[in-house]
Amino acid sequence: MGTLILIRHGQSQWNLENRFTGWTDVPLTEQGKSDAKETAHVLKEFHVDHAFTSKLVRAHETLSIILDELHQKVSTDFNVALNERHYGDLQGLNKAETAEKYGKEQVQLWRRSYSTRPPNGESIQDCYTRTVPYFEEHILPRVVKGETVLVVAHGNSLRPIMQYLEKLPDDTVATLEIGLCTPYIYTFEGEKMKKKEIREVPGIVTKGASVTEKTVTEGRV
Repeated sequence: MGTLILIRHGQSQWNLENRFTGWTDVPLTEQGKSDAKETAHVLKEFHVDHAFTSKLVRAHETLSIILDELHQKVSTDFNVALNERHYGDLQGLNKAETAEKYGKEQVQLWRRSYSTRPPNGESIQDCYTRTVPYFEEHILPRVVKGETVLVVAHGNSLRPIMQYLEKLPDDTVATLEIGLCTPYIYTFEGEKMKKKEIREVPGIVTKGASVTEKTVTEGRV
């Protein structure tokens, strides 16, 4: 039996400020660090054989905190293929202010259309093109061999992996909500995925919900 654990990073400073982050290297907030510790508490039955993460510090920090809390030292691969979607000219802009400037419908199209790119940025489809081949070559073979593999990445690099595993339609994956610091656990028998579990983490504060007009005081990102 192989196990794949997918986790989106904890709250970053720009999540807190409701900004488009993309490839900007922004660290976790104190709340994000606290939530990552809580996440480790629901993973204590797992011994992680190998970990993968992006090149961005908010994912590194989340992974490091989880492994420290589990008292596990794990070989880790860092790769740009697992980076968040590049938001191009929107990076650094406040989401609510951007919606006021360009209109909610346009911003929602940039964020939740599968193939529409923000100006000078990537679409979700572009993320699939760079993320899934890396997953197929480096991550999935370990799971198929029976390892427990932990991947800590970003909403728009995890969406393509979930689409691939669950054979989700483009429209479905484009609007799929992925909670911060929430483990998505896939169990395999050989090459066949047998079970999916979304594990609730008692005590985490910023679970995340991608609704542009909502405020980050509710954990919106």
